[in-house]
Amino acid sequence: EMTLENKLGITDSVELARAEERLSKKRAAELFESGTLDSLEAGTVESLVQIHRCLFGDVYDFAGIVRTVNISKGNFRFAPVMYLEASLAHVESMPQCTFDEIIEKYVEMNIAHPFREGNGRSTRIWLDLILKKELGKVVNWSFVDKDDYLLAMERSPIKDVEIKHLLQQALTEEVSDREVYMKGIDASYHYEGYAVYKTDEL
Repeated sequence: EMTLENKLGITDSVELARAEERLSKKRAAELFESGTLDSLEAGTVESLVQIHRCLFGDVYDFAGIVRTVNISKGNFRFAPVMYLEASLAHVESMPQCTFDEIIEKYVEMNIAHPFREGNGRSTRIWLDLILKKELGKVVNWSFVDKDDYLLAMERSPIKDVEIKHLLQQALTEEVSDREVYMKGIDASYHYEGYAVYKTDEL
């Protein structure tokens, strides 16, 4: 089994996942507590890049760098590299005034999947930042069933009604609660570990 190249020199994928989770959670907490997160511009590609760089900078050289390989999960192919820049520009330009618009933007950013790894966690923080700035709310991920979420996200490119319903039920005004925030980067919610790198296509 191939392990992603990392700064820690770890070759065992289980060990890497464990180290990655520990370090990214530590950085995520710092991002929140330092106030850096609130200083970012909600809904921009740059803010997502900064979040990703912060979370995964200890682990990967590609932290905060948009991928140059094509990736897929199961039968689903994320935005092909040749269209990725245009795709990200499109996502950034999407409106974010209402809950529906914000979730539509989140779904599109997930389809873009700009990084080789760590998309789920960084994009959930990015989503919460938009919700907080625009609506004064965030998702309390403790109220989102993991399997329902993964299924809804899998279906979201075709039909986003499920993910909207799921996240709307879990909205809270506790935007400054550290526990609520940290739950969003719980690794049990991310499925990027199963992404397949297809470097040979296109």
